[in-house]
Amino acid sequence: MEEPFDPRCTKFPYPIDTDNHYLVVKKNNGLVFDKDYPYIDESRSFRFKRGWFRFLMFFLAFPVSQIRMGLKIRGRKNLKKHKEVIEKGIVSVCNHVHMWDYISLSHAIWPYKPHVLSWAPDIRGENGAFIRLSGGIPIPDNGDLRAQIAYIKATKKMLNEGGWLQIYSEGSMWEYYQPIRPFKRGAAYFALKCDKPILPIAYSYRKPNWIRRKIFHQIACYTINIGEPIYVDKSLPADQQEDDLTRRSHEEVCRLAGIDPSKNIYPPLFDDSKRIDYYADTYGEGYKGSW
Repeated sequence: MEEPFDPRCTKFPYPIDTDNHYLVVKKNNGLVFDKDYPYIDESRSFRFKRGWFRFLMFFLAFPVSQIRMGLKIRGRKNLKKHKEVIEKGIVSVCNHVHMWDYISLSHAIWPYKPHVLSWAPDIRGENGAFIRLSGGIPIPDNGDLRAQIAYIKATKKMLNEGGWLQIYSEGSMWEYYQPIRPFKRGAAYFALKCDKPILPIAYSYRKPNWIRRKIFHQIACYTINIGEPIYVDKSLPADQQEDDLTRRSHEEVCRLAGIDPSKNIYPPLFDDSKRIDYYADTYGEGYKGSW
């Protein structure tokens, strides 16, 4: 693996809370995520539209994102090596570092069709149709217990039928941010409930060449690194398994990102975690929105 590059970017307004969002969702289509919402839409019309959408992703979005992000993919051999395990259902975790990182992740694991847990305002917003067709599953945000039960039930059913569930365990996107933020326990929860392993995936950065830096003003190029499945340690007491799986997943994402887990500035488990200013104390300078 190449020497890790840290962009040390001050352009983006990283929040104080490590799971908070800073992008502004400009629209609200009024969708209500209740117990009757089709969290995994299995209708014929939706599957038809998603099929065409994946066709366009393959021929348009993948090449564009690869060029724009300067993307390299490492570790695809692990998909073949663990094919039998993956096809029985798997949960993946990844750091969330770019507006297009889910497109590139889908590119890296093609032909698998991942579903991704998504922030509800995003699916109500201007990119909601794109996110849903990409496999987005909205997480209910209205405090409705029956809605939570319905979303969890649909997600578990998908996993138990051999599906792929992608979770951004840091909780939100922070562009060009190198440290791996603390993980929430959602990925371990679904992995334990459905008896599935967790596949760690990580974005690392490369220093862009002169043309990308000077002409296209690119902050960094990306490498997506695919690891190997991590299994629950069933020798541990049941009440310790979720934390242990979350810790080991976080450590492996650090390693794949080129970071020694013992030197990562954040602990592995989220606990109302706050941003650590490890190289600057002001962010968002000149920020005019993401792309």
